[in-house]
Amino acid sequence: MDQLRKCSQCGADNRIPARHLAHAGKCGKCKAELPPTSEPIDVDASDFDRIVNESTVPVLVDFWAEWCAPCKMAAPEVKHVANDLAGRALVLKVDTERAPQIAERYNVRGIPNFAVFRGGKLVFQQAGLVNRDVMRKWLKRAA
Repeated sequence: MDQLRKCSQCGADNRIPARHLAHAGKCGKCKAELPPTSEPIDVDASDFDRIVNESTVPVLVDFWAEWCAPCKMAAPEVKHVANDLAGRALVLKVDTERAPQIAERYNVRGIPNFAVFRGGKLVFQQAGLVNRDVMRKWLKRAA
C-alpha cells in the first residue's frame, strides 16, 4: 500500500509510492509542495519489502518492541535522524512483536537492532542502543 502524506495547505491526503517517499512532490488537489517523508514509518512485512527494495535513498530500519526500555530510549534519536535526513534517507520502524517474520529474516536476536539498506540490500546491521550521530554516520556511509 502507498503511504499517505497530508498536505499542510489544504489537508488532502496524497498517496505516495514507495519509490518517491524521499522526494518532494506536489499536492494532487491544491498543487502545494509536499516535503519528503521526515518521520519514521511504521511498516508491516509487505510495506517493508516494497520500501526497502524501491527506495532511491538509504533506509535505516529500527527493529523494536513496545516492552523494550532501550527501544523507547532510541525512539527520539530515530525520529531526529528521520527529520534531519529527510530527502536523503528513509527511516522504518519494525515492531518485532507484530512482524516477527521480518525480524527472523534478519536474524534479530536483541533489540533495539538497527539495519541499513541500500538498493534493497542489507549493508550494515547492529544491535544495541546508539545515538543519532552514529545512525547518521551509517546512513552517510551507505549513500
